[in-house]
Amino acid sequence: MKRLLLIGVAALALAGQAFAQAPATLLNASYDVARELFAAENEAFVKQHPGVTVDQSHAGTSKQARAIVEGLEADVVTFNQVTDIDFLVKNGFVAADWQKNFANNASPFYSFPSFLVRAGNPKHIKDWNDLVRDDVKVIFPNPKTSGNARYTYLAATAYAKEAFKDDPEKVQAFVKKIFDNVPVFDTGGRAATTTFVEREIGDVIITFEAETRSIAKQYGTDKFESVVPSVSLLAEFPVAVVDKVVDKRGSRDLAKSYLDFLYTEEGQRIAAQFGHRVHNEKVAAEFKDQFPEIRLVNVDDVFGGWKKIQAEHFASGATLDTLYGAR
Repeated sequence: MKRLLLIGVAALALAGQAFAQAPATLLNASYDVARELFAAENEAFVKQHPGVTVDQSHAGTSKQARAIVEGLEADVVTFNQVTDIDFLVKNGFVAADWQKNFANNASPFYSFPSFLVRAGNPKHIKDWNDLVRDDVKVIFPNPKTSGNARYTYLAATAYAKEAFKDDPEKVQAFVKKIFDNVPVFDTGGRAATTTFVEREIGDVIITFEAETRSIAKQYGTDKFESVVPSVSLLAEFPVAVVDKVVDKRGSRDLAKSYLDFLYTEEGQRIAAQFGHRVHNEKVAAEFKDQFPEIRLVNVDDVFGGWKKIQAEHFASGATLDTLYGAR
């Protein structure tokens, strides 16, 4: 009995030592325009986990994914594009079944490409077809470096596929004209916001609905107004534990708890307050009046899924290269 007691005490001591040695910090690598959202999410999470620190890294998600492969030790990613997490899967940093680890295909909230125009909407911009007019200058970041902009490119393409009955030449010409109307391609969404708001370049900025609401709130609804197009593309915000990093650091449990928090009622309410549409029915009902109705299409129905998109649109020499290089 004495020997069993000693073994039990030793086991508890080892468990306590392991707990004490578990990391109390996390690094979340996220997309460019999510700074304020995750500052609020982190503050709420830390209140529930005293002693824990959550650090943030923000940039275009394609750039973030490459940085992780090159050595950035992010415990979790909160991205805006599935293909960038798939890039981490391909390089052995994230498990292939990552979308099964959290609800809604590992997307705690969602949005879509939307428009923000200057007060009074002087160019009368209402829908995607207005963006090809010669008198309209459009602002969005470089689709080669920004997941935000890739959604804009795909949403414009989806609109054109409907408008021109899937005629490939007309679709490509439509999207190319939008590209031609972009005076400067910034590397990320936040830089594009600076170009539009502070440098006062462009008539309309295309970014996630959540960002349009944030800009109008920050700079004044007397200066900007949101315009929701007739149709847009569902933009999911996938999250994942970076397995290779958390296994090295011993931070898996804390990393999972952090991403789980985004699905809680509190985490969902914070997301909704920052303009994101959420899956929690109770929270969604609370914010229903703040979100106008819109018809959203998805990548599976329009493009055949992300793998096909990657091959046909984003791979080297694919459609995006053709359009971007031709401008």
